Amino acid sequence: MNHSSNVKAGAASATIINPLRYMALLVILLSGLLFNPVQAQEGRATDGVVTTININTADAAALAAGLNGVGASRAEDIIRYREEFGAFTTVEQLAEVKGVGKSTLEKNRSRITLE
Repeated sequence: MNHSSNVKAGAASATIINPLRYMALLVILLSGLLFNPVQAQEGRATDGVVTTININTADAAALAAGLNGVGASRAEDIIRYREEFGAFTTVEQLAEVKGVGKSTLEKNRSRITLE
């Protein structure tokens, strides 16, 4: 076998190996999607029950734990707003709290109660 035959043989095996490598990588990546536990849907507990939080009575810890995108500082802002303006009469009023935008409101709409 001469040098040009070795080059051709190497090129032929490279075209066989490279697709196999890509296929193996694809299988590995896809298996991560298939075998990882499914995340709970946003706004739902892992047991499928919608968790709700009363924004008129919850303390800061409960607000921070129960609402997506609301940390301790924002929860304190919600309480200050509630103390200054009274109980929320609509869910949309939550967006009036500084730092709570419409996006945060929409992410949490199914979790929020007023009673």
